[in-house]
Amino acid sequence: MKIADIFTSLQGEGVRQGTPCLFIRLSGCNLSCRWCDTQYARESGTEMGCDAILEQVWRENPRSVCITGGEPLLQTEALLPLLASLFRRGIAIDIETNGTIDFTPVQPYAAVCMDVKCPSSGEKSDLSLLSKIRPEDSVKFVVGDEEDCRYAQEVMESHPIAGEIFFSPVYGTDYQPIIRFILKNNLPVRFQLQLHKIIGVK
Repeated sequence: MKIADIFTSLQGEGVRQGTPCLFIRLSGCNLSCRWCDTQYARESGTEMGCDAILEQVWRENPRSVCITGGEPLLQTEALLPLLASLFRRGIAIDIETNGTIDFTPVQPYAAVCMDVKCPSSGEKSDLSLLSKIRPEDSVKFVVGDEEDCRYAQEVMESHPIAGEIFFSPVYGTDYQPIIRFILKNNLPVRFQLQLHKIIGVK
């Protein structure tokens, strides 16, 4: 696998926000979001075998591991043996994906967080994948303005989602209009600031 980074931090988003986590950031992405905050992971990285990655993981002895990118599912075939090893050790696994690649092969091992791309990102996710979201999975909308909020609302109304849904403002955005939109429309979402940006970690 081509790895951009392996590091320990607090989880900044999703259902485990604020908890210690070991991150395995894979290189490569098939999208080019306007507000991407991990440009370095698009191309740079080091080839590592599964055993070398696991050796580093075992040294840290994490309770949870987050597989992220880039878009980690571009390397699904190589990723599966790693996930199986982590799963056998009883480690909680989360995978963050941009919602353009079928994630069902990894679901036996991990909870999936599908990031549905909103208009301000300049990209689109495959909304048909929302039907594959389970209660233990989640969906995230990174919203920059009211147009994004309206788009997210339309997606939720037209695509039943089994997992928890997060609204996360683009970092630096005035989030008060987003909060007002959630309250006005009584949306079934959890508002969540990007904690990793606030506390200054990766």
